Order: sequence, then C-alpha cells, then structure tokens
Amino acid sequence: MSHISRRDCLRMAAGSLVTGLNLPGWPNLSQARSVASNSPRPVAAVVTIYRPNSHADVILTKILEGWKHDGGPGPALKLASIYLDQPEGSELGRELCRKHNVPIFETIEKAVTVGGRSIPVDGVLSIGEHGNYPVNEVGQQLYPRKRFFEQITNTFVKYGRVVPVFNDKHISTIWHESQWIYDRARALQVPFMAGSSLPVTYRSHPLDVPLGSNIQSAVGIGYSGLDIYGFHALECYQSIVERRAKAEQGVKWVQCLEGQAAWKAIDAGWVDNDVVEAAYAVISKLKKQIREDAQTDWERLRSESGRGQSTSRIRDDQNPVLFQFEYLDGFRGTLFMLPSALLTGVAVKVPGKSVTATGFEERQEPRYPHFAYLLKAIEAMIHTGRPAYPVERTLLTSGILDRALNSRAQGGKRLATPELAIRYQPTDYPPAPAVDLFAPPRTVLPK
Repeated sequence: MSHISRRDCLRMAAGSLVTGLNLPGWPNLSQARSVASNSPRPVAAVVTIYRPNSHADVILTKILEGWKHDGGPGPALKLASIYLDQPEGSELGRELCRKHNVPIFETIEKAVTVGGRSIPVDGVLSIGEHGNYPVNEVGQQLYPRKRFFEQITNTFVKYGRVVPVFNDKHISTIWHESQWIYDRARALQVPFMAGSSLPVTYRSHPLDVPLGSNIQSAVGIGYSGLDIYGFHALECYQSIVERRAKAEQGVKWVQCLEGQAAWKAIDAGWVDNDVVEAAYAVISKLKKQIREDAQTDWERLRSESGRGQSTSRIRDDQNPVLFQFEYLDGFRGTLFMLPSALLTGVAVKVPGKSVTATGFEERQEPRYPHFAYLLKAIEAMIHTGRPAYPVERTLLTSGILDRALNSRAQGGKRLATPELAIRYQPTDYPPAPAVDLFAPPRTVLPK
C-alpha cells in the first residue's frame, strides 16, 4: 500500500517544477547538495514534550548546546524550528529556544516550513516520546507518532520537497500505524531512520559477530516496562541476530509467555541454558559498572553449568516474561523481560566457539552519551540522504513488540505474523565508541 493519492502526486509534481525536488524516481536534491559541505544543516523538530532528561532534551539539547550540553562542540546541525505538542510541560524547551532564538510554532506544518511557504530545513526529527498520553488495554502508550509523521509528510507534499526524517523509538506502538508510516515513507521516497539509542551505545564486553555469521542461538534480556523498555531490548537483540547468515527475512509467529510457562519453554529445549545464563550474568552487575566482576560471575556460572546449578539465580525471578518468536529461516527468537534485570544484554552462540555476551550500557554522564552516538547517525543521514542503518529493523521490532503484547493480552496465544515477513540487508554501522563524534558526517557511514 502506498498511501499516497493521485492528488498528492500532482502536488509533488507541481512543486518540483519550482524547486527541482523529488518525486519517486527523481534525484533527491537534499542528497546531491549534501556532499558539498559539512557546515551545520538546519533541522526542524516535532516533539511531544521537552522537559529535563526527556528524549527531546537528550537529543535536541545536543544540537543547541553541544554533545555534552556544556556549550562545547556538537553535531553539524542547527535547530531551525520546533513544534511542542505539550508546551505546558516543556519549560526547559521553551527556555532553551528563547536562549538560542529558535522559533516555536503552533502547528507541525509551520515548524517544517519555519513559518514560510517552502521547506528550508534539510531534515526533520520526530520525537514522540514522553508526555501525558493514554495507555491502551494491552499496555501500549499511544504516542502521536502517526499524527506527527502524517503532518510532516503532508507538508512535504504541499510544498514539493522531501527531506530526511528520524522517528524516535518505535515507528509506532500500534502495528497498523507502523506499517502506514513505513509505506508512506517509501511512497514519498523519504530517507527514513527510526529506533532506539541502545544498539549504538557502549558495550560492556566485546561481541564480535561479523555480518553473515552462523549464529546457532541468541538470548536477549531486558528490564522494566514491557512496552517502553521491551522495545529497547528487542532493538538490541535484533541488531545482533540480523547479522546471521542470509538474514533478514522476518518473523512467522510471536508468543508471550509469563511465569513458569517461560521456564517450561526453556526446559523443553527452546534455547540452550548456557546462552540464557550468559545473557543474565553479563547484565547482573552492570548498573554498578563492575565489569571485571560481571566477567568473573559469567565464567563461574558457565563452569557450574554441568552441575545443574546454572539457572539457579535467573530462576529466582518469579514473574519472568518471555517474548518467544520464530524467524522465517527457522531461527528462534528469545527475549526475557526480568524483574531482577538491571540493564539490557544479549548472548550469542556460534558453532565451535564459546558463548559470548555483552551488556548495552546506559551511561548518564556526560548527558546520556548513547544519544550522542544516535544523533551522530542521524546527522550522517541528514547530510547524505542515506540512513546509517535500515529502518526495516525498527519496523520488525515494532511489529514483534506489538504482537507480543497482544499475545499477552490473549492469555499467551501464539499469533501468526505473515505481516512481519520483512526482508532487509543490515549494515555494518558500529556502536560507541568506534564512531568519531567529531568526524565529518559523510565519513561515518559504512562503505
């Protein structure tokens, strides 16, 4: 489904006569123009709320006040305008906009056009996270991501210019909205990225999984709320397992198991215990940032695996939740959400090698640096018109999470997911600190 009308196409054609900008199949001027310079590119922001430590803060304040929020160097981006969906809770954002002379507009169209009759920005950041929004019966917070994207792209159509868009976190919490947004972006040929900051964060331990690896099994572990942090955990998990040979083709079914049903699935052989243990051990002390102890703990658990003690600690969790799913190539997806978990981790088994695992760190200083590395990837897309990694990863994780929460609401029913037959080729974009925050934007993308 393209979700673009004949009238939309005619408007785009009329706009292109004036601007030379892009219709499907036409060269994108924002891409062609971007190669010429590394000077800051103007961007518009469309956000739910801009309060301290919100996603708007840890992303946009880096544009306004530098990578460390201290007035130092930052990305080669300039915040040209902003739309605040909940201005009453956005005192920080309003204060910073006054300080940096950034206009705040009452509509998304005016923010994208910076109050004019054209699109003078080279990118749009849609940050639909945090704020006072309802939660539905399956536990999904109904952020206005579809409304944001629809109004952003309606503005593209009206003024005849398409620029790159970043969509923070899930494409949408609701599957049919995620599919609509993705289809709309493809129809208009919008350079499009989305997703979590955690796949590009610091890793607690090296995890060498080259593209095309023969991954036998993998286990992810996440923490906190199933919707808000289950998404982060799925993004971390998918960023690793997509690197297996002949990936990615998508997922054929999803199921959510709780309590003892989760452990019964492991006991029945769904995935090897040593992979579960390795994932749990590597996250158990990450919040204290005692990496050596975490490594020692992991080695101890592995050494105990032959004596029947290997799952004693993880099974102290009385209320585990297991997202269980099967990929079209037969690979088994395994993601635990555990009350005892402090951070997100992934363990991988490759034939002929010992199990390896890593934790995805969430450092707070300086000013949540994993968002700096996310913003670096966004900066590269805005300067080149080329996403740093495929948005299909986030389309798939958004869909798995939606189906898992619906399975849970239906008592753990296994749900067939033909809609998640999503194929894509992953890129080799590296995590922190391998990317140089001060490098020219176009140089950080994989070859």
